Amino acid sequence: MPKITELLFDCDNTLVLSEELAFEACADLANEILEKHGVSDRYTGEGLIEDFVGQNFRGIVTSLEKKYSLSMSDEERESYVQREEDKVIATLEKKAQPCIGVMQELSKLAEKRQYGLAVVSSSALRRVKASIKKVDQERYFPVDHIFSAATSLQKPTTKPDPAIYLHALKVIGKKAEECVAIEDSKSGATSAYRAGIHVVGYVGSYNGEKKQNEMKQVLSDAGCKVIMTDWSEFTKCLDIIEKS
Repeated sequence: MPKITELLFDCDNTLVLSEELAFEACADLANEILEKHGVSDRYTGEGLIEDFVGQNFRGIVTSLEKKYSLSMSDEERESYVQREEDKVIATLEKKAQPCIGVMQELSKLAEKRQYGLAVVSSSALRRVKASIKKVDQERYFPVDHIFSAATSLQKPTTKPDPAIYLHALKVIGKKAEECVAIEDSKSGATSAYRAGIHVVGYVGSYNGEKKQNEMKQVLSDAGCKVIMTDWSEFTKCLDIIEKS
């Protein structure tokens, strides 16, 4: 097996505790879309997480269109995507916090300089940069190694499409087998796995042992080679992959 030289981090609820904040902020817009199109169902932030975790807002809107047979113009869709981005960024700049234990691991990785570090997210690039800046993580990632499925690609997409990981590999100049991705969601893990990348699953951001155990199985089924509950387990997980 080729030597691991690059670590690819998902952002939301892997590096930064941002999913709940973001989904709360975009629930109002999702409900506005449903009301405008005569649909009586309504979402809470928690409900959006349950149905669409790992997707960006463009992906959520597309999923809502399919689920409720909505007809939206490209202009209307992009208007909502931009409004959501602005609203979420404002919330994250005030309230975002790092995932528990991740700062210590990033510090150790930066000190050892054994691996390149990159961020590969579904979220808009402005949001990703705002998130990691708020929690003082931007110093660990080269500015040109922060990738967004919503922004970095010629055709915007969302995980589980592997396009953003394939793009990141091309820009960084790495082969898939040289890399390890860290993901907390089924869509994220599937995206990395489809790109041929080794995946570490992370369930530490889920509330309660029952949900964490449920997600361990989901992530394992999505292609994760090892699963960690806490960032203190990361070195051991990486060692397992490197020795496999």
